[in-house]
Amino acid sequence: MQENIVLTEAVFYTLLSLNTPLHGYGIMQKAQQLSKGRVKLAAGTLYGAITTMLEKKWIKALPGEAGEAPRAGSRKKEYLITELGKQVLAQEIARLRELLENAELILGGETL
Repeated sequence: MQENIVLTEAVFYTLLSLNTPLHGYGIMQKAQQLSKGRVKLAAGTLYGAITTMLEKKWIKALPGEAGEAPRAGSRKKEYLITELGKQVLAQEIARLRELLENAELILGGETL
């Protein structure tokens, strides 16, 4: 696994959402729900991120019903995080925790 990977919010929430199989629209809804409405993934952003994560093997596309591809004309392909994707997500969570701990240490509990 690569060192010093910093994830965008789109990639972070997509990986987080894909602990259960979801299609693109489901990922958009889950990211918005998890972020309490703050993160709204546009289709272009999401599908660009999905393409990149598929190439990096952080997620995988699942076969359709009974191992078949989605029906003709359907774009509802489902995705799932891979073990490598889980490692990348865990690394990012550790990085974010470190940022928060350092901020709390410096600010002593103060908010700006």
